[in-house]
Amino acid sequence: MPHVAAFGRPDGVAAVTATWAPDSRRAPELADTLAVLGADVPRLLGYNDARIPEAAPGRPRLVDASLDEAVGRLVAHIRDFKPDVVIGHDAVGQLTGHPDHVRTHQITLLAVEAAGLAHLPPEAGPPWHLAALYAATHPESSVSLLRPLLEGVGKAVLAVPDSYVTTSVDVTPWADVKWATILAHRGEVARELPLPGILARLPEADRNQIIQTEHFTRLTPGPTNGNPSQLII
Repeated sequence: MPHVAAFGRPDGVAAVTATWAPDSRRAPELADTLAVLGADVPRLLGYNDARIPEAAPGRPRLVDASLDEAVGRLVAHIRDFKPDVVIGHDAVGQLTGHPDHVRTHQITLLAVEAAGLAHLPPEAGPPWHLAALYAATHPESSVSLLRPLLEGVGKAVLAVPDSYVTTSVDVTPWADVKWATILAHRGEVARELPLPGILARLPEADRNQIIQTEHFTRLTPGPTNGNPSQLII
């Protein structure tokens, strides 16, 4: 799956993908995914994948790229779209510990703070203060079905303690839409090792159980009282 930060506001959603170039094979898949969601056009930073050299030939890998440059480019997207909520990967790399997931988490944390400061970086546009930053995550209690599937293909399963989760959202009413977005990543679905390919080979009941709930940790400005089943502002 892409190494991405998602932006949300009342009138729409945008996704910034850190790796893969606009002319790569994954770009049309990402566009189709966002079309299913009715989201904004793809926004790609264009860095190379840590493990797939053809993702962005001639570009530095995200894990090797200048941190200041990557943060500045994400700040520009935040200030352009002006989201109320940003969602990114968690600190452990969201389940499998992919190095690009970890790096995207770091860049997103810094960019969200910098976006509100006029002098960091000044060339990226007027400052923007969003209401909340969340990390998408996987608590221990949610990976009983996924763990043997991922470990069976040699992948790590880096779930977090349940206490780390501040918000769990039942997405059952949108399960068909969620599955359609996963299927749009055709190259991943066709392969045996990526998670979309693993999910595609499961019985529908097992797959639905895995994808029916989304878990998040509110990172900034910090946990607040409110409805624990919504991404509160």
